Amino acid sequence: MNILEEIVAAKKKEVARRKKDWPVNQLEKERFFQRKTLSLAKSVRDEKKTSIIAEYKRRSPSKGIINNRNSVEAVTRAYAAYGASGISVLTDLKFFGGSLDDLVSARDNTVPLLRKEFIIDEYQVLEARAFGADAILLIAACLSPHQVKTFSALAVSLKMEVLLELHDEQELNHLCEHVALVGINNRNLKDFTVNLDHSLRMVENIGNDHVKIAESGMNSVEDVHYLKKGGFDGFLIGEYFMKQENPMMAFKNFSYDL
Repeated sequence: MNILEEIVAAKKKEVARRKKDWPVNQLEKERFFQRKTLSLAKSVRDEKKTSIIAEYKRRSPSKGIINNRNSVEAVTRAYAAYGASGISVLTDLKFFGGSLDDLVSARDNTVPLLRKEFIIDEYQVLEARAFGADAILLIAACLSPHQVKTFSALAVSLKMEVLLELHDEQELNHLCEHVALVGINNRNLKDFTVNLDHSLRMVENIGNDHVKIAESGMNSVEDVHYLKKGGFDGFLIGEYFMKQENPMMAFKNFSYDL
């Protein structure tokens, strides 16, 4: 069993528990369920911002603890202040150390908020809406094309946007009319190796109807320029900032150098 399969197996058990503990009718009563959402796609293309979706990330299966010092409030506040086009919050607890409470804490910022999660059930889409997300991540590698269409249609009906993450050409058939943003992950989720050039080959297959996002493995302003020249509109970066001594200043300096 590879790491992605392990995560999905654990996620199915977790979602089953959450459905019992926090039923849908309770989610629909949460304070953020009816709030007006923000467009991540428009924000990424806003020339006044950095085009970066900056991520709050405590740990990962491949790197272990990345940052257990800086609070989600402090980091995401800096991201918003220094021009992030969006904020991504990992909500998986077992493998990434995140939670839905982190999503709520980041909601105080007035930039689009992405729930980064291994979504395998419609329940999690409703959960994202209830806890303040403007957009959700769907990962093609752990979903069928039918599931992507179903989950993304539900997200759109709830006034959220969808970032669909692809890893190879075989996943292009997961694209559908409800997907606003397409992310191409430079990191292989099966073995966690990184290859930026893989994204450049893949982006040629994505039409202009979608906002194109490069994900993972970017460690410099030069990487961003390289990928932008290759056709990307935005960049999801988390580990680079979170592993620094001061993630807030790291993002500030990075954004000023763009």
